[in-house]
Amino acid sequence: MKIAYKIIILAAIATTIVISMLAYPYISISQAIALNGAGATFPFPLIDKWAAESHKIKPNIQVNYQGIGSGGGIKAHIEKTVHFAASDTPLTDEQYAKAPNTLHIPITIGGVVPVYNIPGISKGLKFTGEILANIFLGKINKWNDPKITAINPDINLPDHEIVVIHRSDGSGTTFIWTSYLSDISQEWKEKVGRGTSVNWPTGLGGKGNDGVAALVQQTLYSIGYVEFTFAKKNNLPYGYVQNAASEFIEPNIESFAKAAAFVAITLPKGDEKWSEFSIVDSLANNKQAIGVYPITSFSYILIHKELNVLPNMNEATAKALVDFLWWTIYDGQNYAAELYYVPLPSNVIMHNEVTLRMITYNGQKLYKE
Repeated sequence: MKIAYKIIILAAIATTIVISMLAYPYISISQAIALNGAGATFPFPLIDKWAAESHKIKPNIQVNYQGIGSGGGIKAHIEKTVHFAASDTPLTDEQYAKAPNTLHIPITIGGVVPVYNIPGISKGLKFTGEILANIFLGKINKWNDPKITAINPDINLPDHEIVVIHRSDGSGTTFIWTSYLSDISQEWKEKVGRGTSVNWPTGLGGKGNDGVAALVQQTLYSIGYVEFTFAKKNNLPYGYVQNAASEFIEPNIESFAKAAAFVAITLPKGDEKWSEFSIVDSLANNKQAIGVYPITSFSYILIHKELNVLPNMNEATAKALVDFLWWTIYDGQNYAAELYYVPLPSNVIMHNEVTLRMITYNGQKLYKE
């Protein structure tokens, strides 16, 4: 019995080794590798899930990701202090010039939503883009302002000052939010504009999506903006936003998916500039976009096309990184919906395949069939 038991155990160990080698064919079972990334908090829950699930399959590979904001991620990418970065905004032309041959890899789709803390009022408060712009400009400063009450006639809004909460760090979520406000409000566009960081006319700052969510939770009569997952995770009431078709749309997986599917996505090649691409801009004034939530966007992985430019990079780590990213665009998408992200459409997955095949180490392509 003892001999038979030992045989079973040895067979199980051998099977585990074979499975691990098949899942990660380039890496020695005994070789521990760390893949270090940083950036956007928008996709942090999903990347964190990917790190945990991929580690179960490839226990010698540890993915470490810090949610420091898109601005911090872009800085780390340019300075070559991480293996990969995540950002909710593509690189600007200026940033691209500092990190030439950067690849943009869309990894998920989500929405940025207005969240608020008004006693007795749950989700579903309606907003137009103009109202949101005027709140964040400080021009609408009472919850019972006639413009808000006119589109929420069934809600008893309080005669109370609105406390605005915004991001304090460089943020792709802020870029998405301010892009939308710039598309809808000429005054916002001229006075504030779009960016990962802007000069806010009013309000309190919180670091990261978690920081904004926490401040809204702690501050009565406040309003802020977060990626949808953070609203759900923190049980924060969130608003419905009017789209170009004059519909007040609830943010959810379905309305995000419709937004992504409706846009006739002509993606730039992975190694081209992406500074002009925006789902938000495409939807802002499109009256034919029925059923879409207008503040919807990709989140991106940023990676250098030639990985040998990174200090302390070696071939094994480079191959592990490419294999991990390949896994995220396929198996990793199975974890998106449970975290309130939209799985990538098939055409985007195919686009990412082409991009991942571009990655090299010492001039040699890393992905092998």
